[in-house]
Amino acid sequence: MCLYKPNQPDTKMKNCYLAADFGGGSGRVIAGYIENSELKLEEIYRFPNRQIKLGKHVYWDFPALFEEMQTGLRTAVEKGFHVRSIGIDTWGVDFGLIDKAGNLIALPRCYRDPSTTGLPEKLFADTDELTAHYAVNGIQMMPINSLFQLYVMKEENAALLNAADRLLFMPDLFSFFLTGKANNEYCIASTSELLDATKKDWHRPTLERLGLPAHLFGEIVMPGTSRGKISASVAQYTGLDKDTEVIAVGSHDTASAVFAVPETEGKRCAFLSSGTWSLLGVAVDRPILSEEARLAGFTNEGGVGGKIRFLQNITGLWILQRLMQEWAAKGYDTSYATLLSDAENATFDTIIDVDDPRFTNPDNMEKAISDYCAATGQAVPSTRGEVVLCVLKSLANRYKKGIEQLNRLLPEPIEQLNIIGGGSQNALLNRLTEEATGIPVVAGPVEATAIGNILVQALASGEIKSTSEVRTLHR
Repeated sequence: MCLYKPNQPDTKMKNCYLAADFGGGSGRVIAGYIENSELKLEEIYRFPNRQIKLGKHVYWDFPALFEEMQTGLRTAVEKGFHVRSIGIDTWGVDFGLIDKAGNLIALPRCYRDPSTTGLPEKLFADTDELTAHYAVNGIQMMPINSLFQLYVMKEENAALLNAADRLLFMPDLFSFFLTGKANNEYCIASTSELLDATKKDWHRPTLERLGLPAHLFGEIVMPGTSRGKISASVAQYTGLDKDTEVIAVGSHDTASAVFAVPETEGKRCAFLSSGTWSLLGVAVDRPILSEEARLAGFTNEGGVGGKIRFLQNITGLWILQRLMQEWAAKGYDTSYATLLSDAENATFDTIIDVDDPRFTNPDNMEKAISDYCAATGQAVPSTRGEVVLCVLKSLANRYKKGIEQLNRLLPEPIEQLNIIGGGSQNALLNRLTEEATGIPVVAGPVEATAIGNILVQALASGEIKSTSEVRTLHR
């Protein structure tokens, strides 16, 4: 059982594990500890994250995020926690470059940067080449992937790559500036489209084909591995013990979240990590690299314990989140309670393709939806309730399609869908999804990413002895 008790300080010092969990809109530092065979969580510190447009590109403000994380670590110490270790998870594909002196060369670009649009079709125009590429890396080809970001960098400014000593994905970058040790965690590296999915290592022929410097891609470490002890300067700034270790967890946030999915005995279950993105899939022992899997848009990403997360990346609550930002700027009530109530009371059947590129990052999301509906000959929503219902029904319809595609690729059909993450609290979307898919939907845990992050640390420390104990804590 996991008990989530945000911001409830305890005067008694507790040994804990800290999860530094970074999302596209915010970050948190969460403490987790095991007490009376229960995993308990306490949110220590929360901070905003934002994209910054400078010139032609969109970036992440890494120095500000690192400072916020350190503030969260220091706050945990001030609250009386004795920190056993730290685990870091973030979104996928984005990275930073460091030079030989350990300096950050440039701000990491954001995956929503438009410069990679159209590159997959340009670089992999031949169908046979596409098939051969997928048969090795098994990753859904998307313009946001690290492969295409690196290609743009090389074309725009090869000197930048030549000056770099190491490429570090976002969790790797946070870990490096905590410890001074550079390595690449397997789960996050697998999102890059640069790994051999079977060998779980860099695919050197792909790096050579793209003309990328091989020395950028270093040691890959697996979840549960120590990434090093924090540096003296970090220990002094935060008050942490100088022997505090950073542990490699499932550092792609979905990898940690999937590790926290409770198992339902006797049920063939799929997971849906519901947030800004929706990630729908199953955990399997070996990658599925067939042409049918490629055409259906499935990706084979690394998971904890050597598992493969066989899933689809689907545009999730991003569309609704953007609508809420636009409506809030106009002074409207954008609380979930109000918007979902309006949607419940609406009647509207138009379905949009949530993965259509016009919804990736439009200047005006509401207008993009209206234009799409008009262009496809469907009714255009006229109220905010109809807009929200349109988005949620469209997501549920997309999940139905994903389940049907999974069933064609797996030996046996999916019997239950476990929805995890913040989106699992959206009761209307859960109900619409259950109606659309025709299978039971189980919601929660909400804090799946932090739970999975902390459980890997507890396994690494030996406080949890086996995965069977993990399952007990899940229940």
